[in-house]
Parts: sequence; C-alpha cells; structure tokens
Amino acid sequence: MAEVVTSRSNARVKQLRAAFAGQARLASGLVAIEGEHLLEEAVKSSQALKTVFVSERRDVPGFVPRGIELVRLANDVFQSCVETQTPQGVAALMVPRVSSVEEMLGTGLTGAPLILIAVGLQDPGNLGTLVRSAEAFGATGVLTTIGTVSAWNQKALRASAGSIFRMPVAVATSEAMERLEQAGVQLLAALKDDATAVDSPELEETLRGAVAWMIGNEGAGLSEDWVRMADRRVTIPCPGFVESLNAAVAGSILLWEVARRRNSRA
Repeated sequence: MAEVVTSRSNARVKQLRAAFAGQARLASGLVAIEGEHLLEEAVKSSQALKTVFVSERRDVPGFVPRGIELVRLANDVFQSCVETQTPQGVAALMVPRVSSVEEMLGTGLTGAPLILIAVGLQDPGNLGTLVRSAEAFGATGVLTTIGTVSAWNQKALRASAGSIFRMPVAVATSEAMERLEQAGVQLLAALKDDATAVDSPELEETLRGAVAWMIGNEGAGLSEDWVRMADRRVTIPCPGFVESLNAAVAGSILLWEVARRRNSRA
C-alpha cells in the first residue's frame, strides 16, 4: 500500500492542481483528467498517462496499467485539487495529444475528409459536445480558432466523454487554413439565414466531397471575415419559432447531415 500524501504542498499535488487550473507551465505541459470513465477512456485510447492519483478511501481501478506512477492522497488533499463537488476519488496527469491538419485530410469513416472548425466558441460544454459529435458522425478532425476555449478545459473534457482522446484537434492557424484550400476542402459557413438550406439537393455533391463546417461564436455567430472565406453559406431550416440553435446542436446536425448523405450513397 502506497503512503498517503497529506500535504497540499507536495510537488505532485501542486502539479495536479495546476493542471486542473489550466496552468500549463506550472503543470509542465500536462493536462488533468478526473473520474473513472475518463481515465478508462484514456487507457483504452492508449493515452500517455504519467501519474494516477487515488484518494485514500477507494481502490485503484483495475484497468490502470502496471508501471504508471501511483500517488495516494488524503481525501481533503484530493478535494483541494479537483473542480467537481463530489469527486470520484481518481484522477490522472497525462501528456495531451498533439494533432495536425494533415491527419484530418485522410479518408474518414464516411469517405472524404469531414472537418469541423470552431470559431470563437466560449462555452467548453459546446466544444466538448462537438468533439463528441465529430467522432460519432465520422469526422476526421476539429480545428479551433484563437479565442476558442481549450479542448482540454475540464468541462470540455467531460462533455467530450472521451472523444477528445481519439479525435484529432488542432489550432486553425493561417497555415492550416491554407492547407485546407490546397487540399480542395470546401468551407461551409453555418448561418441563421440568407443561405442555402442544408437539406437542399444543391448541396448533394458538395457534402459528399471534402468539406469543413464553420460554426461561429454562441452569441455573435461567424464574423464577416470568416463568412467571406466560405465557399458556401448554409442554414438549417427551422419551422419552429426559435431565433437560433445552440452551437453544439447546430454543429451536430450539420455533421450528421454529411454522414447521412454519404452513408445513403454507400
């Protein structure tokens, strides 16, 4: 039985606390995950775990690989590190996956590249949900612009339900956008109105090719600069009396629409 750490000043404890707070420098570039489900998903996805932390009152999960550094923490010390009010008593530090736009240009589960570009999203729950939907509907990657919340944010991690460990996520730099253009990826701007309906026959061939959906900020939507970059402007027809759809809902519908069309052809 490993010795129980009771000091909040312990080096590993401080590193874990910094990782949960998103302080990458103090966490040595590592990210924190909490809860048995996320930890198991990380193990299944062959993520590079560095240290597993377990509170003194619970057993070490059986799926934790041998050889991983294991640190037992007093319950109050564990609670001081994590963000949740009722923690499950297990957490870990891991090396975050680094992806590139090149990974996203390969053939995916539905055929041609299918990419989602999150433009200025602020709600981590929305981003995490979109990463999860991207995996569910066979997307090949997610790009996030400067100003978008980190995909490794704790709420984003939980909302992704483990998809973040498998779905390539990278920053939408100018170089990345140029690479999409070179590869012939069609940029589709998701707008509330003044656009082709997503269920229009006009989009049939477009959606079967390499495409990237651009989803804008929850309040302001896509800026004019991003709209001007688009090859097509697309809207989701809504017969109900709502002003707009939640960003995660809209993005999920658009990803599903591509998967539906491609699968129907198959």
